[in-house]
Amino acid sequence: MESFSVSSAQNIEALSALLSNQQDDEDEELENVSATARLGPGDIGPQRKKEKEVSNAYLKKNSKDIWSEEEVTEGSQYDDLSDPRPLPEYDIILQQSVGTEDVFIGLSGKDPSSMCCEAMLVKVKLPGTKATDVVLDVKEKFLDLRAPKYKLGLHLPYPIHSDKGKAQFFSEREELEVTLMVKHSLDFINRC
Repeated sequence: MESFSVSSAQNIEALSALLSNQQDDEDEELENVSATARLGPGDIGPQRKKEKEVSNAYLKKNSKDIWSEEEVTEGSQYDDLSDPRPLPEYDIILQQSVGTEDVFIGLSGKDPSSMCCEAMLVKVKLPGTKATDVVLDVKEKFLDLRAPKYKLGLHLPYPIHSDKGKAQFFSEREELEVTLMVKHSLDFINRC
């Protein structure tokens, strides 16, 4: 390990003095340049008034609301922390319709990523539950499942068409399968 010596401190001070002199020389050169030579692309057009920029997060509305409706996520009204029912086991499986033209030739432009999936299969294991006991409510980004022994409030990974899904209960496995059609926004990223 090297020790810090007085000569190295003097070298640093000398370097600092040298650099500060160069900056003073540059400032003097800028003062000698005409005002038009100092103009840049941002100076074209009428001069803008400098306004205080205030973030929307700090703007206070005149109401006594703690938060606005836009800040509350969909499905949060179903959260009940005092409900003692346990969360059932579940799996989310993304599904994609693939034909031979996709696998061998790649004509449709689909890839194996989750962005090209058309459907989402949610499998929920409900031991000791009958099909008549299950209450299911599906929104665009939230799935709410209630049964006497279980409660599941699931925020979905992708928005779905809430009117195009189907649910099937398998009594022998005591499992509910909910198939939901994924709603993709078409942009330059989501081309599937």
